[in-house]
Amino acid sequence: MESNLEKWLKKDGEDFLKSIGLRKGQIILDFGCGEGHYTLPAAKITGEKGKVYAEDKDNEALEELVKLIKRKKIKNIEIINQESKIPLPEESLDFVLCYDVIHYLKERKTIYNEFRRVLKPKGILSLYPKHHKNDYPLMELANLELKDIIKEVEEAGFSLIDKFFRKLLHDEDYNNGYVLNFKKGVINHEDLKVGKRNHFGKKAKRTLNTKRELAGEKKYNLDN
Repeated sequence: MESNLEKWLKKDGEDFLKSIGLRKGQIILDFGCGEGHYTLPAAKITGEKGKVYAEDKDNEALEELVKLIKRKKIKNIEIINQESKIPLPEESLDFVLCYDVIHYLKERKTIYNEFRRVLKPKGILSLYPKHHKNDYPLMELANLELKDIIKEVEEAGFSLIDKFFRKLLHDEDYNNGYVLNFKKGVINHEDLKVGKRNHFGKKAKRTLNTKRELAGEKKYNLDN
């Protein structure tokens, strides 16, 4: 019988990443990649015309990832062995994955600024903030609710454009959790009130509703 990890690497990981916006040909950073549970399916999606940078400070985890890359003869993954600095040019990435990582970070603002620096103007930061106050509280996120995390990311120069409640991999098992997608810049909510479109298009209105839901103005639909 296949393990959850094997199912994830075979098909489920690709399906999940496509559902949150990854596409063929993109340049992607998997920040805090560990052994590559998201790196490997991301590399399949982006294909030979794209690239995945896999960054982590954990040498042992990266060694395991390198073994898999060699075994599977994957050509579009590049390893970065660093902790917080991202050694990539400004505005060079289409997508940053930051999954199950930020509870380790005391200086989160610094890394948010790095994400903003390396993302293209229309690039996306996808955040899976595991271990916040309502999801197995741990370490630096133990006292923060989801709305607090959204606020701190937006204060770093991002705007929430989408939220998902998804089944995804945590360590080597499946888990249901919130995934938050942000874009660089600030959404003008006054423009939204008068029906104007900004560069975020239709998703901007959905974001405004998301904030109201998180504030308790309406029930949060976990089926979305």
